[in-house]
Amino acid sequence: MKKTESAGGVVKNKEGKILVVNQRGTSWSLPKGHIEQGEDALQASRREIQEESGITDLTFIKELGTYDRFKIGKDGGEDTSELKTLHMFLYTTNENNLKPTDPDNPEARWVEVEEVAQLLTHPKDKEFFLKILSIL
Repeated sequence: MKKTESAGGVVKNKEGKILVVNQRGTSWSLPKGHIEQGEDALQASRREIQEESGITDLTFIKELGTYDRFKIGKDGGEDTSELKTLHMFLYTTNENNLKPTDPDNPEARWVEVEEVAQLLTHPKDKEFFLKILSIL
């Protein structure tokens, strides 16, 4: 099994909605992706958010911690060939216009805080989001 490091974020807009992104048209998650060589987790999270949503105006608020989970497969189910350690950060933004540039993440949307967990595909993503809900 391959082990990888990824980084991403919980992005909150002025209306208090949370950014959620679609992967390959089969699953929904918080924006995140692999940490590339030469990047730290914070840099990678900013780059991934920009690629998956088009948002560049990000204000860093705080670290949200890490959790491990298997990657989401092409069919939306778990792919146990890769175990990811996800480093997550909280951001705010004044931008509302979403324009993903990553072809694997064709759609991004703003979702009401109380609806995010039910939209997230992976059970570990839901668990993580529900755990941090009280600080949003």
